Amino acid sequence: MESKLFRKSWGAEYLASGDVRFSLWASGQKQVTLRLSGQDIEMTAGDDGWFECQVANVAAGSEYNFVLQDGMQVPDPASRAQKRDVNGPSLVIDPQSYAWKNTDWRGRAWEETVFYELHVGTFTPEGTFSAAIKKLPYLAETGITAIEVLPVSQFGGDRGWGYDGVLLYAPHSAYGSPDDFKAFIDAAHGLGISVVLDIVLNHFGPEGNYLPLLSPDFFHKERHTPWGAGIAYDVDAARRYIAEAPLYWLKEFNLDGLRFDAIDQIEDTAEKHVLIEIAERIRAEITDRPVHLTTEDSRNVIFLHPRGEQGEMPLFSGEWNDDFHNAVHVFATGETHAYYKDFADEPEKRVARALTEGFVYQGEISQQSGKPRGVDSTGQPPVAFVDFIQNHDQVGNRAQGERLISLAGSERTKVLLAALLLSPHIPLLFMGEEYGETHPFLFFTDFHGDLAKAVREGRAKEFAGHAGHDENVPDPNDEKTFLASKLDWKKQDSAEGKSWLALTRSLLALRQKQIVPLLATAGGQAGRVIDTADGVVVVSWTFPKGTLSMALNISASAVPLPVLPGETIFAWPEEGTALAPDSILVRLASGEAP
Repeated sequence: MESKLFRKSWGAEYLASGDVRFSLWASGQKQVTLRLSGQDIEMTAGDDGWFECQVANVAAGSEYNFVLQDGMQVPDPASRAQKRDVNGPSLVIDPQSYAWKNTDWRGRAWEETVFYELHVGTFTPEGTFSAAIKKLPYLAETGITAIEVLPVSQFGGDRGWGYDGVLLYAPHSAYGSPDDFKAFIDAAHGLGISVVLDIVLNHFGPEGNYLPLLSPDFFHKERHTPWGAGIAYDVDAARRYIAEAPLYWLKEFNLDGLRFDAIDQIEDTAEKHVLIEIAERIRAEITDRPVHLTTEDSRNVIFLHPRGEQGEMPLFSGEWNDDFHNAVHVFATGETHAYYKDFADEPEKRVARALTEGFVYQGEISQQSGKPRGVDSTGQPPVAFVDFIQNHDQVGNRAQGERLISLAGSERTKVLLAALLLSPHIPLLFMGEEYGETHPFLFFTDFHGDLAKAVREGRAKEFAGHAGHDENVPDPNDEKTFLASKLDWKKQDSAEGKSWLALTRSLLALRQKQIVPLLATAGGQAGRVIDTADGVVVVSWTFPKGTLSMALNISASAVPLPVLPGETIFAWPEEGTALAPDSILVRLASGEAP
């Protein structure tokens, strides 16, 4: 086989002729054999550890493995689908097999985004892409404009959050086939909903990761993340694997964006950081629709989220604002353990700063770490921040997986929900939040043997000294833990569920009508803190098209009604002569800003 065939790109490429080109970087191996549908085909060794072969007339769905020099069989690290689990055979996939229906879809503007964070396995009783399709009309009617799907890359076992993926190009087989995922995205587009996928480029899970065996140089032995050896982003083949995965998901599945998990753990020494390279490639190669790229980063940085003179987003669109969540959580619950310690002092002021400036920590010393954290974020537009009052992490990383409604009570949580949905930041709802779900969302896995034991013991140890902890931390590997985390759709039909859903829908309709028109031209330095007191936050934002003001009170006493400009667009539970306990008031003064 001629060396010109070497393309240095991972996986099985299904060609128009029906031929398939298989490529693998295995710098730690001297010989690799392709085992395709029971037949062995020797792969040609190229330069720098690459192996490749091209096979004619391969049927889509054919099973294959790579056989190493010692006879061990491994799946394709860039598998597009698995027959069953991470250790079994990979499947050849024809990328043209799915016939898209909503080919005229052109996406939605970033400022219209209302995220709905969804875990496929617990969203429906069936826990599949196909079952989730049936719920899409309901989400559209509620006012959701963007679904954020927790990671779906193939991970060990059937049950898991998805952050332990090891085959980064393959949709998890327990959820369905690649075409099933495409059908889900296609159906969402038909209802006017964007779909964003959460992806993990900072580590691989503990089961089914054969990359250290295939290519030890894929990892830096001296660099570690909280989840294992750090990826060698400065090594060409590893960089290709990581950098091409986001483009694959966006192009192959017509996704509308990606969330990049824990990017503070992506340490790259190359001249151009791999995340900047990824963002620039996406912006250059996908121009037929808006692509929304968000990051999660505990460092509170803004260099990945620049804005052009007209509000253009050359790199990433927004940053998950954990500071907002943490400040609100302390404000609402009084909990100050672990990382909440940083928000224990004057939580009202911290909530107000998060609402008006974005980050709470902008270079101040963290009490938890003893080190400075963050940079000045006042110049960022409000839509550069993705806010939430709960999400998979903040619920699931509690020992008992309690949602905010169980910790702060229904009425207080409604006030915070209104503040979230009517602020000018990009809001995110965690699945079930819209109807007041009370089922927990626990940490669950499907590991076995020593790995299961290590996860179980580590989970129990993790919560020593945390609020709500006792000796009965649910076993992550017990199927009951997973089943307890599924949404209770019957709650939606209860009187309380209907009341919650009606509130959420009214808030989202109001957001679309009154708040979104302010945001396209919203720039930095927009927010202002008007007042803070015990349990009270009063803030405003001035935009070219008007001034938005918000006052909320979660204290036990009524306080004087603040003087705010404009007309009342929302009051909960109702507008009075004072700001009552567990209440919120939002006013809008339209017109050109002074």
